[in-house]
Amino acid sequence: MKTGFIGLGNLGKTMARRLINEGVELIVWNRTIEKAKDLGCPVANSPAELISKTDLLILNLKDSKAVKEVLTQKDGLIHGNCENKIIIDTTTNHFEEVIEFYGLLMEKKAYYLECPVLGSVIPASQGLLTVLISGDETAFEKAKSIIEKLGKNIFYLEKKGLATKIKLINNLVLGSFMATLAEAIIFAEDSGIDKQKAIDILLSGAGNSMILNVKKQKLIDEDFSAHFTNALIYKDLDYLQDLAKYLKRPLFTGSMVKEMYAMTITKGYENDDFSGIYKVLKNF
Repeated sequence: MKTGFIGLGNLGKTMARRLINEGVELIVWNRTIEKAKDLGCPVANSPAELISKTDLLILNLKDSKAVKEVLTQKDGLIHGNCENKIIIDTTTNHFEEVIEFYGLLMEKKAYYLECPVLGSVIPASQGLLTVLISGDETAFEKAKSIIEKLGKNIFYLEKKGLATKIKLINNLVLGSFMATLAEAIIFAEDSGIDKQKAIDILLSGAGNSMILNVKKQKLIDEDFSAHFTNALIYKDLDYLQDLAKYLKRPLFTGSMVKEMYAMTITKGYENDDFSGIYKVLKNF
């Protein structure tokens, strides 16, 4: 199956490299072409050209605005040969926007799968992402062999919009827990406890989690080079607030944590790893 890939940010490039290492013959396109040079694979001139040359195409973009641009711009996907093609969108989208994307591609006789993933750069490099999928089941079955190269745990939720909603809900936990862990570590330090020892104690108690295990060294070294940025968790929590309004439910922790991550942006740390909330709270 000829496969295309669009979106070579931190996560997207790691996913693309994983597919190449797994023997997938990949063709890519990225708005900043220089990001594709070290992958050693062909680069299309436009999204329209890429979809015309491939049977299946994966998107991993910043947000729903970026997805819509790639779909509808002058040389966007919908202006190429889309008939019977499968578009796997791993972007964390707005839950209302994905419904529009289904419609745009259905008009072109293509299959759209919303396919957000749980996990960041390290699990992506190992094919250990968790993959959430909604959309046409037949298209999902056809694409499954590619998806399985990226993810270990695959959850199929057929109804449109569900995969995106549960991804936003997951990131409520992700953002809230990271902020709580950062604050707990700072309290321990201010109490006179060595940071590494405090983290080890938390890992032996209530703080034991995938998040703290993965971010332990970043917190110790205060190396907040990005795997998943402050700007992206802020965006996801903003989308989650819209979901809360749609469901007519209050959003207590999510709203507070969103404003905590807003501080990382006002301080100029939007492109740091989201574990860098530690840095903002430490200096508060």
